[in-house]
Amino acid sequence: MSRPTPPTLPPYLNLDPEAAAKRLPDPIGTSRFAKAAAFCAKGREDLAQRGYAPDGEKRLRKFSTWEITKYLIPIAPAHLRRVLKANPDLPQGEGEGGSKWFTLEEVLALRQYFASEGVSTKEYLPYRPKGLPAKVVAVANFKGGVGKTSTAAHLAMSAALDGYKVLVIDLDSQGSMTSILGGKVADEWQTVFPLMAKDYAKAVVAENEVRVAAEQPEIPLDETLQEALKTSPQDVIQNTHWPNIDLIGAQLNLYWAEFQIPVWRMGLRSWPLWDGLTNFLQDEGILDQYDVVFLDTPPALGYLTINALAASDILLVPLGASFLEFDSTGRFFDMLYTTFASIEDGENTAQRAAGLPEIKFEWDVVRAIVTRFDASQQTDMANVIQAYFGDFMNAYRQDYTALVGQAGEQVNGIYEADYRDFNRDTYVRGRETFDRTYAEFKELLIGCWWRDAHMGDEQDG
Repeated sequence: MSRPTPPTLPPYLNLDPEAAAKRLPDPIGTSRFAKAAAFCAKGREDLAQRGYAPDGEKRLRKFSTWEITKYLIPIAPAHLRRVLKANPDLPQGEGEGGSKWFTLEEVLALRQYFASEGVSTKEYLPYRPKGLPAKVVAVANFKGGVGKTSTAAHLAMSAALDGYKVLVIDLDSQGSMTSILGGKVADEWQTVFPLMAKDYAKAVVAENEVRVAAEQPEIPLDETLQEALKTSPQDVIQNTHWPNIDLIGAQLNLYWAEFQIPVWRMGLRSWPLWDGLTNFLQDEGILDQYDVVFLDTPPALGYLTINALAASDILLVPLGASFLEFDSTGRFFDMLYTTFASIEDGENTAQRAAGLPEIKFEWDVVRAIVTRFDASQQTDMANVIQAYFGDFMNAYRQDYTALVGQAGEQVNGIYEADYRDFNRDTYVRGRETFDRTYAEFKELLIGCWWRDAHMGDEQDG
């Protein structure tokens, strides 16, 4: 008869303090952080190369006839082949027979052709009213890991595939969006930092003109501010491997803006620190050069995020279907109210005293988006979130699919992944997840534009 096996103790009982002490390393100084950072930088570079060409540059893959006719241009494959045969001056793609592959530049050229020559009832080009500025979209939440950057990146790529011209501004010093889009940022002077500095410097110049007239001492303009005044959009906007997505990237030094902005504000209390990004987009003609501007924000309600929110027309707030993320997002909305209401109250006291119009922050629309959704485990919680957020909530919940993880390993977006690397059904399901998210976003986008375009008509009526 065998003896009973004694019960196994939990792994945290009967630990030996002396043995534990022997496993510890020597005390760690600050220099060890530098070594760890260097290892991570090397690893990050090596991993990033997985999504790059052998020369270290990112390349956007080509798109097949199947993809173009299924997802991009509403025409039948046979009709596309007939049109290409009849118009040899159009991009012909690569490959033989019915299986041809086209660059996105070629797809955009085909879009333009069908928009001018095709059936008028079909949408070959996306809705974009003439004479109206680009819409600015901030993707924000101060809880990390909610799919913020992934959501912003895929919406930008979706809009680009749909035919829009897109600018992406990375405001997160971690630079994840910059990596996805293959951006190269040497220092803070290739980020939004000089744009914020330029806005402050312009305010100082205007203030000094008043002070000189009143024979008061001027506010000094240091070398950084003098250099910032020379900054132009061309200095910070870079092309990406997507022909219709441009980027203002980010890197670690951008974080210094969070410390510098309040210092500038103390130097000139009348400078509206929340308007720096807004003024850049408006004054430098950016809103006339693009259709949609996406702002990827840090996971914190700091000064850069405040600038992004103040500049945006549409605010998207990603969150997972869990209690903690729901709770955190509720606190995020509470902080948004506290922050912007306090700015309004403080500024409008002075505005009223000076007989000037009051300022008021407004957004065309705000939507929370459930990301990384698992219907088998999270449906009840998602329904609760939906009930409490009401009209702040997107109807569609963005599923987590195998395609998301596999594409992420290659430092690529879903739309950059070649469907031949996946099971066809897996690709179609994974792509549908982001297509449906984009469809709901696009409905918001074009609705906002339509309302803007017809607002004058309604007021006249």
